[in-house]
Amino acid sequence: GVSFDSMIASYLLNPSIRQYNLDNLALKYLDHKMIPIEDLIGSGKNQKSFAEVPIDKATVYSCEDADFTYRLKEILFPKLKELELEKLFYEVEILLIYVLAEMELAGVSIDLNVLKEVSKFLEKEIDKYTQEIFEMAGKKFNLNSPQQLAKVLFEDLKLKPIRKTTKKTHQSTDIQVLEELAKIHPLPKVLLEYRQLAKLKSTYVDALPELLNKKTGRIHTSFNQTVAATGRLSSSNPNLQNIPIRTEIGQKIRKAFVPGNKDYLMMSADYSQIELRFLAHFSEDTTMIDSFLNDEDIHTRTASEVFGVAPKDVTSEQRRQAKIANFAVIYGVSAYGLSQQTDMTVEEADMFIKIYFKRYSKVAEYIDNIIEKAKKDGFVTTML
Repeated sequence: GVSFDSMIASYLLNPSIRQYNLDNLALKYLDHKMIPIEDLIGSGKNQKSFAEVPIDKATVYSCEDADFTYRLKEILFPKLKELELEKLFYEVEILLIYVLAEMELAGVSIDLNVLKEVSKFLEKEIDKYTQEIFEMAGKKFNLNSPQQLAKVLFEDLKLKPIRKTTKKTHQSTDIQVLEELAKIHPLPKVLLEYRQLAKLKSTYVDALPELLNKKTGRIHTSFNQTVAATGRLSSSNPNLQNIPIRTEIGQKIRKAFVPGNKDYLMMSADYSQIELRFLAHFSEDTTMIDSFLNDEDIHTRTASEVFGVAPKDVTSEQRRQAKIANFAVIYGVSAYGLSQQTDMTVEEADMFIKIYFKRYSKVAEYIDNIIEKAKKDGFVTTML
């Protein structure tokens, strides 16, 4: 059984760093540089199996791993106790290791016929968007070439460049730039649609069948519990969490994930607005608490409060913006940040945030107090 895990312990102590592997932890806590695995097995085309490593070298490498894992336990465990994280560590995170291992081994079944149909559909949609872009541009060009796209946007269509690439060699045509340009010209908007569909096709629809395990006939992703700073799991190789659900095409792709056989079912379970319920509890905001106690739709209630309309008159767009704001505002989003996530201008987003905090005054007070305490405790030095 697992009695300790240095990676998870370090993650609980500091969930905001990116690397929790043994090499980094040994360097951070013990100022010791571990033997790189590449020193033993090489890399690239010349990489060999660990079974081929001479016993004397394999022994030192393996013993070092065991030795420094134990040394880290002696350092990290007292820190967990000090912060009263033992219960979370042993009763949640350690037990979760076994659950995730079983999930990874079990894998997930997919319906190849569904993916074939979706692939054909996407091909037609991508062709349609491609022709539309060529008509707007007045010529054909390589849609996947940043240089050719930049020429069309900034030289042919005379759109104003927003910023250069990180290497300062060309005008940037990344997603943020295209989203800004889409507000003043239709071509970037259509191009964004094209890019999204092309990415879904290559990353999921066409790639998933190739990832089926030949023995099990299933896809075996990796679930990572020490990646997201929020405590959520992440999925990799392949990432099964990034398939959109709100779009029609995303729903089509998700239908390809099916129960393993006719005796199985797929169940979806979710906490309802869990962060907002915590916020209502800690801030003691009566407006928000009343909304939950009366089993109201909190996003409709927020839209009603901020836009000044009756709940029954809230539009789907107003509710969508309120939903984004409900979560974004409590994480300290700025007016500019909120405008980037919604269709609001910076001025409208600024007004939205001000009205939001006026309507939920206890929430504003609670967040201000948290920031002040964080400053005193040294966690916040500058507020941008």
